[in-house]
Amino acid sequence: MKLLSINVAEPVAVEQAGRSVATAIFKKPVAGPVYVGRMNLDGDRQGDSKNHGGADKAVYAFSYDHYAYWSAVLNKPDMPYGQFGENLSIAGLDEALINIGDQLEIGGCLLEVSQPRIPCFKLGLALDVPNMPRLFIERGATGIYFRVLREGEIATGDPVEIVRRGRHQLAVKTLFTSYFDPQRQNPEALATALEIPELALEWRRKILNKSAG
Repeated sequence: MKLLSINVAEPVAVEQAGRSVATAIFKKPVAGPVYVGRMNLDGDRQGDSKNHGGADKAVYAFSYDHYAYWSAVLNKPDMPYGQFGENLSIAGLDEALINIGDQLEIGGCLLEVSQPRIPCFKLGLALDVPNMPRLFIERGATGIYFRVLREGEIATGDPVEIVRRGRHQLAVKTLFTSYFDPQRQNPEALATALEIPELALEWRRKILNKSAG
């Protein structure tokens, strides 16, 4: 895997359903190196810290391999890095092969997989496609959130290496589809997820609520 682009943004106000909301989804590529801290990248800040911030969502990565699919589906031939609100655009990042709890080393920092992304309406704003969150969920490949175990600098072109595998071997995509896809629901996978200490608290609560309902 290879880091193709580092993308950051400061929050801006946008109009949504007659009200003003803050968002930092409009990421733009920046020249490195960039320092990755425990809560975010230098130059990047969440617009909604309640739903998008915290140590478990310090870094969001999306596979550049998905760009060709969305470019064709959305008829958007020119899709710049950061289009999906990701901090890191990575070649070869596969949600079906990366597990909850895996640790990835990029440059001087060490990241740990904490959860899949659940898209909100702001993705639709970024792409000017209102139903994009639904399409994204149906695709089942929504990118990966990481917590930062070791702070450090990263730069475009850095290799991305898996240095430790999560003990339970539960793929990010398997967890996501087991929760959201009626055709691929997997109660055993959700039960396994609850045994993974590295799983973000947000997802732990979602699974427990789903089981209780």
